[in-house]
Amino acid sequence: MTRHLISTGSPFEKAAGYSRAVAQGPWCFVAGTTGYDYSSMTMPDSVAEQTENAMATIAAALEEAGFSMRDVVRVHYHVTDPSFADAVFLVVGAHFRDIRPAATMTVCGLIRPEMKVEIEVTALKV
Repeated sequence: MTRHLISTGSPFEKAAGYSRAVAQGPWCFVAGTTGYDYSSMTMPDSVAEQTENAMATIAAALEEAGFSMRDVVRVHYHVTDPSFADAVFLVVGAHFRDIRPAATMTVCGLIRPEMKVEIEVTALKV
């Protein structure tokens, strides 16, 4: 079974030695993804905009691996402040309303002060 590694070209991937996504067989695992625009390495201030960027990066990684958002079965959301939950829910709800993967949200610290949200997904093709 072939393992397919997906990269966005983020400097974090190279420095930490990880892939944005790993697809093997019917599974695709997308690493925790923050709200950077990786083409310019800029981060918007708004948690909603960060969430949109993260979801776009995730969708692109899934597509490159031969999957789609409809294949997502599990999501982990990490926010740095509980007050961000409603803004994140508005954005991700628009993407997952009809898909309804299992989900968990935690409040935690992230590795850079500008990061407000990080999203990780698992997809399964059946």
